[in-house]
Amino acid sequence: METLDTPAAQSRRQFIQSTGMGMGSLGLGSLLAGEERRLNPLATDHSHHPATAKRVIHIFANGGPSQVDSFDYKPALRRFHGTAMPGDYIKTERKTGTLMDSSWDFRPRGESGIWASDLFPKVAEMVDDLCIINSMTANAPNHEPSLMLMNTGAERVSLVRPSMGSWVTYGLGTENENLPGFVSLCPGGVPIVETQNWRSAFLPGAYQGTHVDTKKANISALLPNIKNKRMLPAQQRNQLDLIQAMNAADEADDPRMNARIHSMELAYRMQLEATDAFDVTREPEHVRSLYGKTLHGDQMLIARRLVERGVRFVQVWHGAGQPWDSHDNIEKNHGKLAAEADQPIAALLQDLKMRGLLEDTLVIWGGEFGRTPTVELPTPGINGPDTKLGRDHNHYGFTMWMAGGGVKPGYQYGQTDDFGFKAVENPVHVHDLHATILHLLGFDHEKLTYRYAGRDFRLTDVHGHVVKDLLA
Repeated sequence: METLDTPAAQSRRQFIQSTGMGMGSLGLGSLLAGEERRLNPLATDHSHHPATAKRVIHIFANGGPSQVDSFDYKPALRRFHGTAMPGDYIKTERKTGTLMDSSWDFRPRGESGIWASDLFPKVAEMVDDLCIINSMTANAPNHEPSLMLMNTGAERVSLVRPSMGSWVTYGLGTENENLPGFVSLCPGGVPIVETQNWRSAFLPGAYQGTHVDTKKANISALLPNIKNKRMLPAQQRNQLDLIQAMNAADEADDPRMNARIHSMELAYRMQLEATDAFDVTREPEHVRSLYGKTLHGDQMLIARRLVERGVRFVQVWHGAGQPWDSHDNIEKNHGKLAAEADQPIAALLQDLKMRGLLEDTLVIWGGEFGRTPTVELPTPGINGPDTKLGRDHNHYGFTMWMAGGGVKPGYQYGQTDDFGFKAVENPVHVHDLHATILHLLGFDHEKLTYRYAGRDFRLTDVHGHVVKDLLA
């Protein structure tokens, strides 16, 4: 494998600089950047246009949080509570009955006067920093395809596509070669569809997300096998250099072998920095108290520690499976989950803001879809024996919010109908959300492509447009 210091690389550099009275050197930067990317797939790359965001924290409320109980105020639900929804029938995945009012009170917050509920009281206090999209839409009311759509841009579970975090890391590279470019924090296991949510698929393996089970508080358990107990660092370095030399002698350029070698190199470099990045006990007491010394407080604090160390994309899941999937007793279930996440999320926003990181860090919150404004009716064999007052899946209209990274603060975009069931004004499809996220990161979503199996693939498939009204 050729390096930039080999005679071949030197002669190419000299040739370009001496060709056409030096005009050839205008293309030298991109040529050498491409060579650097070939040798190191996580080398920092150039975007298509100036970016307002350099990194992403995606807070995933997996299972589907209710928009009409959080950030989509619908006073008509209170007036028509217990009555049939007027108008055309909207098909739901499971049987639903009458309209059901929210268990949480809404009121206007901040200088922007945006209405938000008491479900997330601390996050609601920060609405002046939020860009709230009330008109999100997806394609299906099922977890598996909706998770794939939100995370990979393709809803077919059978066709594994690169995740959004992998696309972002592919486009931008990383600012810290001692840590993964993409980290997925999920306590207690994995979500539905498991590792497909952060897999790199046909992109090189260097762009795959690294899963960390944050339920394991001890560093040695949180990052198993981070230390090589059989070799000293110098011996490990010699071993890796030998593997690199053997690979360079092989004329066949095997992407799988390159990915494996890169993962070994990353593991070697992570031994020192990763233990520091994931150790929240190194934070001052006032910072830990701000987040709360809980599982989710530690998760959000780890996310901040990772992005400030140059990790491009951090995904923070609420937990394994689909915890926000409140088909039964939504007041109890949503209340418990929001109490776990509210202070840590608000603390993350405050902390990023105080450190000057929110300006170029894009924070995203939401699930794979929302929930119905109508009550779910018990289905024998599906719902539990104590079924009461839950909501079904709803992909017709739901809410997500973003903060920082160049989006408009204190802003609401789009509307659902009077009851919060379906997007009726400025609908934003998941493809549009992806296109907008990539735009904030400096990429034209139609040009950030990867050629595979004879065609150019992209995160947004053949869809999507940038929602310019969301840009600051």
